[in-house]
Parts: sequence; C-alpha cells; structure tokens
Amino acid sequence: MSNPDPLTASAILPRHVAIIMDGNGRWAKARGLPHVAGHRKGADAVRATVRAAREIGLPYLTLFAFSSENWRRPADEVRDLMSLLKLYLRREIADLHRNGIRVRFIGDRNGLSDDICALMDQAEETTRSNTALTLIIALNYGGQAEIVRATQRLAAEVAAGRLDPSDIDEAAVSRHMDLPDVPAPDLLIRTSGEQRLSNFLLWQAAYSELVFDDTLWPDFGLEQLQQAVEIFGQRERRFGGRSG
Repeated sequence: MSNPDPLTASAILPRHVAIIMDGNGRWAKARGLPHVAGHRKGADAVRATVRAAREIGLPYLTLFAFSSENWRRPADEVRDLMSLLKLYLRREIADLHRNGIRVRFIGDRNGLSDDICALMDQAEETTRSNTALTLIIALNYGGQAEIVRATQRLAAEVAAGRLDPSDIDEAAVSRHMDLPDVPAPDLLIRTSGEQRLSNFLLWQAAYSELVFDDTLWPDFGLEQLQQAVEIFGQRERRFGGRSG
C-alpha cells in the first residue's frame, strides 16, 4: 500500500472501523523470534492504533483480540495471549480513561478466567461515561456464535409470548446481538494480506467496506489506518442499490 496523504477536515470518516489484527506470528518468525514476541509487539500496535483512531476522530473502533477458534492454538501460546491480555488491561485502562476512551467487550465470557472477567468488568465500569472514542475488544468471539445467541434470545421471547415469530426481521435480530446499540462497522480492515472474515462480525459486516492491508499487525499504526480510511472515503456505498 502506498503512503497516504494526511487526512483533511473534509475527509469522509467511517463511524465505526473494525480490524482483524493478523500477522503477529509471521512478524516474529521473520525475525527468528518466538510467537510471544510477535504478540507483545502486537500489543504495542494496539496502543498506537487506538491513539490514532482517537486522533483521526473515529467514534467506534473494534479490535478482534481473541477468537473462539483461537483456543485450538498450542496451550503455551494461548497462555501467553491471556497473560498479555491481563497485562494490557491492568496497564492501559487508566490511560484510556484519561483520554476519554470508553472500553466495551464483545464475545462469550464463558471460558475466560475469573480474573480476566473481573478486569473486563472494571474497565467497562471505569470508562462507562467516556465519549471521545468507544473501543470494543472482541474476546472469545465468533460471529456465528453471536448469531446463535441472538437467535436464542429471540426464541426465549417467542416462548414467553412477548414476541410473535412473524415480527422477527433483520431489525429484531440486530436488537438481540451482543452490543445492539453499536452501529455496524462501515469499514473492516484485515492486516497481513489474508482476505477472509474469519468468523468476525458476520451479521454486522453485511455492508462493510473491506480493506485488506499487507502490513503485518505489529507494524500497523497511524499511517496504515489513515490510508484505509482514505480508501473508504473513495468507495461508493450503495447498500444493494445503484447510483444514477
């Protein structure tokens, strides 16, 4: 990807950017380092990207931190990822709060350790009133599982007589997703050159603009985010219709 021009005041900004952070392992392998070194460097990229999102003026940023399929990775790698997650939450929440950033989480908390869940609760409560940027961290998340959870909630309402099956439409499903008040992502970025969604925000990304960046996640930051946002600004969004 070529170097972006600085964003101008008239640039078309997406309201919500979602990122599949990919390439930590390849970044480490290329340098003869263990996987954990890539994940640690990736945590630095998270910090830089959150700062960049606030600087650009994005209202919402969602980061795919750990998928429900990532449990299949080697046990030592999962352990390292969980340790890094705890370290990030302990170190970064105060700084995020000082910068007016609200932190929320999406995904299934079942399977996560009690200490991680406690840190998640603390982060959400501490930053609840912040408005500069909403940072959503997807943990133990899978798009298909989220749709199943929404379906189960709808079924429970039907069983209780509060909802007629004929009233179930796209809007009803959206209201029963994990964070129904968060707008769907306008722009979805995946790093490292891979071109697939990997079970990420499958319902919400129905009309997202997709940008695939060859940059490995540990090297991602303001420059790459700016360019992806500029690419978004050049797209014509028709949502199934047509222009002219």
